[in-house]
Amino acid sequence: MEEEPTPARPPWGSWLKAVAGFVAPTTLLTGLLLYFGFAYSSSFYGYFGIDLATLGLSTQDLLLHSAAGLYMPLAVALAAGLVGAVGLAWISSLGDARPGLVRRLGHVGVGLIGCGGALFVLGMLGGFQVWPAGPLDTPLLFGGGLLLVVYGRTVHLKTTGHPVPGELKALVIVVAMVALGCFWAVQAYAQTHGRDDGRELAGHLWHRPTVVVDTAERLYFGPVPVKETSLPAGGPAQKFKYRYRGLRLLAQSGNRMFLIPDGWSRTRGIVMLVPADGSVRVAFRPR
Repeated sequence: MEEEPTPARPPWGSWLKAVAGFVAPTTLLTGLLLYFGFAYSSSFYGYFGIDLATLGLSTQDLLLHSAAGLYMPLAVALAAGLVGAVGLAWISSLGDARPGLVRRLGHVGVGLIGCGGALFVLGMLGGFQVWPAGPLDTPLLFGGGLLLVVYGRTVHLKTTGHPVPGELKALVIVVAMVALGCFWAVQAYAQTHGRDDGRELAGHLWHRPTVVVDTAERLYFGPVPVKETSLPAGGPAQKFKYRYRGLRLLAQSGNRMFLIPDGWSRTRGIVMLVPADGSVRVAFRPR
C-alpha cells in the first residue's frame, strides 16, 4: 500500500512565522516606549498645570519623549548585567582548582538569597504603606530583592551543583515578578524624571524660544512681567490691537501653542493656550 504523500507546507509559512516572531517583540517594545513616554510627558507638563490630554501629543512625540526616561535605567541595567555575567563566568572558570574558594562562594550565594529576600519583604511592606516608601523605593526593593535571590541561587547552584526539585517553575514565577518590578521602577523613574525636568525648565525658561504675540483682544497672564503694548490703529484692516512680549513657547501641538511668561512659577503666572491661526499673529525671536 502506497503511503500518501505528505502535503507540502505553503511557501509563505516560514515567512509568516518569521514575521510573527519579529512583529510581536517589536509591538511590545513600541507599546512599552509609548507608555514610558506617556509617564514622562504627563509628569513634565503636569508640573506646569497642563493635562497631557489637552496637549494632544502624537505617537511620535511620545516615542521621542520616552528616551528621556530610559537612558539611566538602561545604563544601570546593562552595567548590572555585565557585572553579574562576569562574576558567573569567573566562578565557572574556577572549576575544581580551588575547592575552598568555591565553597565560600556558595556561602556568599546563600547570603545574597537572604539579603534579596529581606529587600523583597521591605519592598512589599513599603507597597502596603507600612513605612513611608518613595515612588522609586517600592519597585526597586521589590524587583532588586528578587533579582538578588535569583542571582544568589545561581551562584549557589554553580558552586554546589545541586538543583532543588520543582525549582524551574518557581524560577519562572520569580523572573516574571522581576520583570514586573523592572517595569514598575522604570515607570516611576520616568515620572520622577519628568517632574524634575519640568522643575529645571521652570527655573531656566530662557532655554525656550522667545515669542511676540499680537492679538485683537487683551490677554491676562497674572502677576508676571509680560509687557503689553497697544498697537497703533492702521485702519479697518488692522485687527490686532495689542502686542505681548516676555513670553516663551513651552510646547506646540497641532494648531495650538502653549505660551509661558518669563518669571512663571507654580504660585504665580499661568500657561496660555493660543491658537496658531489667523486670530493671532506670532513672531519668534532669537533667545
